[in-house]
Amino acid sequence: MFKPIALIALLALPIAAWAFIKPVRVLAPELAGITCHGKVCVDDLSRMAEARGRYEEALRFVQLNIGEFQTVPRAIFCSTQACSESFGFVSAHAYNFGTAGIVISHRGWQPFFVRHELIHHMQNEHLGSLRMWLFKPMWFREGMAYSLSQDPRRGLPEPLRGYRYDFEVWFKQVGKSQLWREADRL
Repeated sequence: MFKPIALIALLALPIAAWAFIKPVRVLAPELAGITCHGKVCVDDLSRMAEARGRYEEALRFVQLNIGEFQTVPRAIFCSTQACSESFGFVSAHAYNFGTAGIVISHRGWQPFFVRHELIHHMQNEHLGSLRMWLFKPMWFREGMAYSLSQDPRRGLPEPLRGYRYDFEVWFKQVGKSQLWREADRL
């Protein structure tokens, strides 16, 4: 009796994750009606060139200013609110899903949002996704992404403005060459 129930539960788990944990859709965006060409995915194929341009510019920027990626992530660009909602967006402009990929909402196609999420991806690569989420200070996680993405919004609300400031003070002392070694110590 236990084995059939365990088997059914095991088979139902991926379906439940897909239905209720929408960021999981990053792992197989084609199942959500998204078209992928290489590492760039869109819900509107007419915007593929634009999405690819944003992605490639952000990759170059982050690699030039922070360092090389171990693995280049998949990027999903939603151009409609329906697509954004299908990936779990409520109010955010973009998010990353560990080292699996980044998702840009229909409101987040600005270059600094793409760079911001790629920075989070790089943090996860260097320091570990779970470790970043559970053990690294928020001022480091978010402050680094807001600062090094060159987010132009100086009027960020608190606590985001404070996170950026705290990171910039820390980074000035540490420097680019020691970034990951010192981040590991936080």
